[in-house]
Amino acid sequence: MLVSTDTARMPRVVFFRLWASLRPGTPRPVDASHRPPPRARGSRTSEELIAVTETQTQVTWLTQDAHDRLKAELDDLVGQRPAIAQKINAAREEGDLKENGGYHAAREEQGVMEARIRHLQELLHTAKVGETPTESGTAVPGTVLTVRFEGDDDTETFLLGSREEGSAGSIEVYSPNSPLGSALIGAKAGDTVSYDLPDGGSMEVTLVSAEPYSP
Repeated sequence: MLVSTDTARMPRVVFFRLWASLRPGTPRPVDASHRPPPRARGSRTSEELIAVTETQTQVTWLTQDAHDRLKAELDDLVGQRPAIAQKINAAREEGDLKENGGYHAAREEQGVMEARIRHLQELLHTAKVGETPTESGTAVPGTVLTVRFEGDDDTETFLLGSREEGSAGSIEVYSPNSPLGSALIGAKAGDTVSYDLPDGGSMEVTLVSAEPYSP
């Protein structure tokens, strides 16, 4: 039996569907069974994971004073590069590098300097700079904290900040990113906080005082 395909007698909707399905390049309907499964709630794409990783990159807390001091040191070291390169070239011209103590000393000096430059560049790149604290009583980066640990009658004093921050003195330094440092951030004198220990336990510590650090 022949079936008429006279489009003039076909309903507009049916005609449009038939015509669209025959157009070159028209996407075919996708079978629901072949669709990728929906992403699980809470899962992340690789791009999102990269973003999270970058967000969680550990930063170095520095006061503005410390940042300026380290930036000045970096600029000074970079400025010394031509001089150390000239010293190496001059020592190389003396010949016999195996027995050339001056050459090896200059190369070692260059290696130490370049390592310090890389360290400062990375530190300043990831630094979170804050104003130098001027008020007492609250634990913030750049303050000297006196604390009393649970079960201990004695107190301990340390700087809450970067080791570069306290490099000019002999005071002990705890990073704000450390378990103890992060637990104390924002605490006020008299507050007791708890932080995690490496063995999985926890320890309570009371903030006795917080004073602005002065190198």
